[in-house]
Amino acid sequence: MEKYFANVLVLAPHTDDGELGAGGFISKLIEQGAKVTYVAFSTAEESVPDHLPKDILKTEVRSATGKLGISEDNLIIFNYQVRKLNYARQEILEDLVKIRKIDNFDLVLMPSLKDIHQDHTTIAQEGLRAFKGTTILGYELIWNNLSFDTTSFIKLESRHIEAKYSALQCYSSQSGRDYMSRDFIFALAKTRGVQIGAEYAESFEVVRWVIN
Repeated sequence: MEKYFANVLVLAPHTDDGELGAGGFISKLIEQGAKVTYVAFSTAEESVPDHLPKDILKTEVRSATGKLGISEDNLIIFNYQVRKLNYARQEILEDLVKIRKIDNFDLVLMPSLKDIHQDHTTIAQEGLRAFKGTTILGYELIWNNLSFDTTSFIKLESRHIEAKYSALQCYSSQSGRDYMSRDFIFALAKTRGVQIGAEYAESFEVVRWVIN
């Protein structure tokens, strides 16, 4: 199986963003033998329903990324406060620079620069600053994107979308959200597939493309 990327970094403002935006691609990358490192910046403890443990998303992200095949050694979880990442821009940038220095990533997946959620905007902007010398693709979260440039597509098989959905099922604390539904996950993948004549796909915005 042809491998295009060997060492991939996924930047998730909150636990589950990486799976929602790129779960199918992550599944395919790991299937191809790539190393994938997943960084979650907030476990959104302030937004967890009162009847659930405040750290439940920390547990759920471990299960979800494990379902996709990401080693727990390659999972980094920070505890920045949800909806206030913009107040910690410099600290986040410094975290990203430290991560950049300990590994040689050839692809970074992060939110689109057109994502209007304040936390997502912060991670996209600081991610670009830290990894401007690396290929960067912005993933699609259509409920947060004011607009989105479908400038690249990853062809996927049904097993990759099943893996994405299976990973998202680990987030029982988020199960009532429309974008977690099986219908939505498969419909969006089918829509993006139709655009390129494939069965399924995920679309990404090209932020930076570096050719060695």
